[in-house]
Order: sequence, then C-alpha cells, then structure tokens
Amino acid sequence: MARVERVEKTDLRREAGQRTRDGLQTAALEMLAQRGQEGVTLREITDRAGANVAAVSYHYGSLKALCDSAIEHALERYLDAKILELDALGPTATLQELAAAFARPMVRALAAGGQDLAVMRTVARVGIDPPQGWDRLDGKFDQSRRGALRVLTVHLPEVDEQELIFRTRCAAGLLNWLALAPIGVELAAMSAEQIERWLVPVVAGAFRGDAVVGR
Repeated sequence: MARVERVEKTDLRREAGQRTRDGLQTAALEMLAQRGQEGVTLREITDRAGANVAAVSYHYGSLKALCDSAIEHALERYLDAKILELDALGPTATLQELAAAFARPMVRALAAGGQDLAVMRTVARVGIDPPQGWDRLDGKFDQSRRGALRVLTVHLPEVDEQELIFRTRCAAGLLNWLALAPIGVELAAMSAEQIERWLVPVVAGAFRGDAVVGR
C-alpha cells in the first residue's frame, strides 16, 4: 500500500510539473507574439502563468531556453497540422490539392489573425536563424517533405528529387514570408476560403515550375 501511495504521489507531482511547464510555454508564446523576443520579461511570463520565477529555472534553466522551447512547440504544432493535411491526400491528388494541403495550416492562421497570426509570425521570424535544439524536429520536416514528394513525383516524373525538394522549400519560404510581411495582416481581413483561392495557385506554381497544373 505504501508503494502504491508513493507511485500515486510521484504521478501527481509529474502531472503538476507538466501543467506548470505547459502554462509557462503558453504564457511565453503569448508574450512573444505580443511583444517580440526583446520585449518579454521573466516576471510577466510567470505572472501570466501563475507560476514563480524559480519554476522557470527548474524546468527550463533560463528565460531564453523557455522562449526557445515555446516557439519550438508552436512550430511542432504547425508541422503536425501540415503533415496531417498531406497524409490525407489520396493517390490521385492533383498539384492544386497538394498546394491547398501544404498551405492550409498557414491559411488558417492568416484568416484567424490576432494571436494565431502573431504566433506564426514569431515562429517564422525565429526560423530564419533557428536556435539549437530545433534539429529534434528534423524528422517532422522530413515527413512533411515526403508527403509533398509523394504527389510531386507522380505529376513531375521528369524533375529529379533534389529539385523537387528545393521547390517544396521555396513554397514553405513563401508561406513564411506571408506571415512576416504586411500582406499577411491584410489577408486577415479575408475568409479562409478567399485566402486559399488566391494562394493555392501561387503555391502550386512554385511546385509546378513550367509544367502544367493537374498533369
């Protein structure tokens, strides 16, 4: 019985620790989205999360490590959403359908505006010069890339894989630029359907090169 109680207490402490980590990450990401990396203070984050300053040191080691972790977590959610969209494509998917799936997580953020777009802007900005530790997401980047290549190789068999990978990176860079540029804020006034109608042909063009969409 004593052993069971110890296990239960350990589990409760672990759950409490995870709630604290999650709360700190959420608060950090909200503050980063509002003010940028230079405008965030440790006290503001802990006040918003309902945690003490020592919790940051215990769970993350420093304010910078917490901010890096929060942004990395947001990037991971974005990659997971993109992978989900790409995995849902059937074997006969067109380049237009691929472009829509590839762009849809960003389209949702652009259409939502506000906090969602601010978070994507933060992720895109930091992604220009990724911090150490982001290499743990290499597998998800590769999975997303493979999802796109699965369709691209069917429609563009004459293009070698290295060039197709380059095109997917260009398409991803285009989406990041939309998040960072003033046009991203302008698009927030549109519906997701309208943004997708405008954006999908552009992304498909990046994939297509000089080939014909739907080939």
